[in-house]
Amino acid sequence: MFKKILKWVGVVLGVIIVLALVAIGMQYARGQSKLSQTYKVPVEQVAIPTDATSIERGKQWATVMCAGCHGDNLAGTSFFDDPGLGSIHAKNLTRGKGGIGGTYTDADWIRTLRHGVRPDGTSVFVMPSKDFYYLSDTDLGGLIAYLKTVPPVNQEWGPKQFTPMGNILIGVGVFDDSIMADQINHTSPRPVAPAVGVTKDYGEYLVRIQGCRNCHGAQLSGGKVDDPSVKLLGPNLTPGGELVAWSESDFIKSIRTGVTPSGHQIDKTMPWETYAKHSDDELKAIFRYLQSLPKLATTIQ
Repeated sequence: MFKKILKWVGVVLGVIIVLALVAIGMQYARGQSKLSQTYKVPVEQVAIPTDATSIERGKQWATVMCAGCHGDNLAGTSFFDDPGLGSIHAKNLTRGKGGIGGTYTDADWIRTLRHGVRPDGTSVFVMPSKDFYYLSDTDLGGLIAYLKTVPPVNQEWGPKQFTPMGNILIGVGVFDDSIMADQINHTSPRPVAPAVGVTKDYGEYLVRIQGCRNCHGAQLSGGKVDDPSVKLLGPNLTPGGELVAWSESDFIKSIRTGVTPSGHQIDKTMPWETYAKHSDDELKAIFRYLQSLPKLATTIQ
């Protein structure tokens, strides 16, 4: 009797193991399928300027929006490398060896930046095209104009690679937010960008295209976890947080120096060194928008 029970226990365990392996295999295959999925998206006509003023403006956008991941010379970086999950490289954007700048057409730039879709039809991974989608035609055109003139740098990077565990996690949806083509409504009417100026509307535009909500929450009310060992990811930027007591000059100085009025050093997770490249007027517009938000308590996640 005891041997018979052991036999059935072994059978049940065997079935469970087989089913688990099948489920894991399915998620692995699903992960690979997600990464290889192709998208067909419309590509808008965007005028690419050639004048020095527009190109210089495009350089500022590249400094603020691209250099943080692709490096100051835009030749790319080893963006993510984890032995357990895989490796991702921010691509070389220049026309040098290993760069995409020598092969990308205007349509390729528009499709990749605005829609998160590469020339081969697959989605970009991590690069925040869902935020860049809101770039005005003027700003997008200037950015592309500058990218086409960046000095070439020879730097080759391999394709992104994921371990079996990485593929399984992609399959179960852990990294769905990083598959950018799925995060964008490609057929929605183009959003209208506000006029450039020291206004809350233009400040909202700057906050949106730079993805501030990715860390500070959908309502910009911040987010933190109960675990004290986890750092505060994104402080509350509404008048319900610390900024309510800041002046405009306090805000600008904090972004320029990385030190708040209370003497707190801003963590490098917040790319303040990049945002410091904004003009005073742009920072003033951002501050006006943040001060116009409803007073909200800090979000607990």
